[in-house]
Amino acid sequence: MLWLKAFHVVFVVTWFAGLFYLPRLFVYHVTTTDRDGRARFEVMERRLFAIMTIGAAGALLFGVAMIVEAPVYLAFAWLRLKLLLVAALVGYHLWCYRLIGELAAGSGRSQRWYRFFNEVPGLLLIAIVILAVVKP
Repeated sequence: MLWLKAFHVVFVVTWFAGLFYLPRLFVYHVTTTDRDGRARFEVMERRLFAIMTIGAAGALLFGVAMIVEAPVYLAFAWLRLKLLLVAALVGYHLWCYRLIGELAAGSGRSQRWYRFFNEVPGLLLIAIVILAVVKP
């Protein structure tokens, strides 16, 4: 179980690194006006999304493996709530993919909107870590 947990944490860190940085790239992308700069951001966003998707897949795989190893944990409300927040995080991840497409198409939202959007994974991280560590 400790090996599963260790690899789960490694992939979670990878996933969150991308979740923190990709929306920041969106902020820079939307403020860039030259074609070469926008093209550079599109490449960076696609590559980072690929890496963070690997992190997400690994985190989910090892998370599920831990549940399979100890299904009794599903009886705890803290874990069920944590899984709900992880589902929200997966939704955020998929929303990022959609935003990459919107920015590549030349549409997008305001810089201010992306700055607020950038705060969501941080809030989810705080709640998920508290649930996983404190187990209220």
